[in-house]
Amino acid sequence: MKINWGTAIVLAFIGFVAFIMYFVISMLTNDKYDHDLVVENYYQQELKFQESIKNEENANNLSEQITWKKTTEGMLITFPKNIDTNEINGKVFLYRPSNKNLDFEMSISLSNHTLLVPDNRLLDGRWNLSVEWVYKNIKYLFKENITY
Repeated sequence: MKINWGTAIVLAFIGFVAFIMYFVISMLTNDKYDHDLVVENYYQQELKFQESIKNEENANNLSEQITWKKTTEGMLITFPKNIDTNEINGKVFLYRPSNKNLDFEMSISLSNHTLLVPDNRLLDGRWNLSVEWVYKNIKYLFKENITY
């Protein structure tokens, strides 16, 4: 049987389309390639973006900034020394870009201007640290991308 140019072009085109369709279907059905949004409530967070910019400016205007360091017990977050720790309330959110199952949130409970995030909650690698707190009815926000 002889194949002419027209038939060969049609067969090559069908083969190419089948090849592309195989990869499209495998990407959509395989759990390894998860297509979730970065955060679950993306659109609600986008609406609050201007407020978070203002809260970050409030934190940047403080005379002393929040700092963090890695210790043997875990991550030690230090709040400014010139504020009363009894009037601070808020939360710390740690977001793991590579695995949303590792994300967690904890409320702020300070002892001696520090908050300890236990080492068993953190894996080595990249984390997005976000500290939201209220002090004397003023909201503050500290964000940093860290490598633990």
